[in-house]
Amino acid sequence: MCAHVLVAEDDEMQAELIRRSLLLEGHTATVVHDGRAALEAARLHRPDLVVLDLMLPVLDGFGVCRELRRDDDVPVLMLTARNTEDDVLLGLELGADDYMTKPYSPRELMARIRTVLRRSGRAPERREDPVLRAAGLAVDPVRHEVRCEGRPVVCTPAEFEILLAMAGEPDRVFTRHQLLRHTRGLDRASTERAIDVHIMNLRKKLEADPRRPVRLLTVFGVGYKLNSAAA
Repeated sequence: MCAHVLVAEDDEMQAELIRRSLLLEGHTATVVHDGRAALEAARLHRPDLVVLDLMLPVLDGFGVCRELRRDDDVPVLMLTARNTEDDVLLGLELGADDYMTKPYSPRELMARIRTVLRRSGRAPERREDPVLRAAGLAVDPVRHEVRCEGRPVVCTPAEFEILLAMAGEPDRVFTRHQLLRHTRGLDRASTERAIDVHIMNLRKKLEADPRRPVRLLTVFGVGYKLNSAAA
């Protein structure tokens, strides 16, 4: 089994880096970008650990930690650019289990997460297989491979990143802008309309009838989602 980690980070690039690192470790992740959303996600998903940035909009990390500690013992790893002794002590007094300052290395962050999970008694069994499986798809972030019903599927780098994001959170509706962020490092000239082209091409590769998709569904007026019921 794997741990489910809630990442509350307002920097979208940092949040995506953490999410990908967690996927490679065999975990799953929910990402939010403000303090109020963090509290709502914690109540909804009951994560095994919270990676919590202090400088969050709406409600800062101190406020989030204070609210979490009223009725939950979920481990909290605070992550922030603020490194004064008073900040560290306040975070620990509010119940944070660990405290990391930016800049940091993803490897160190993953090591800290493993330590906090183990120390809290929530350490999952090590998952040797990092492959994400949903809707009859198998997306391997280590080998950079995709299979559909066991059949290998050749994807472009951008298509792979889109599938990796969607397979990590099946049934979540992604906007074009959110999917574009996953491919931004591959082609900075891309626009949100390019996502429509990527989805169209993926449907040709993954759907029995691309004109009547059952896996990659359009949510009109919002974006796209991977339908976990499809298999």
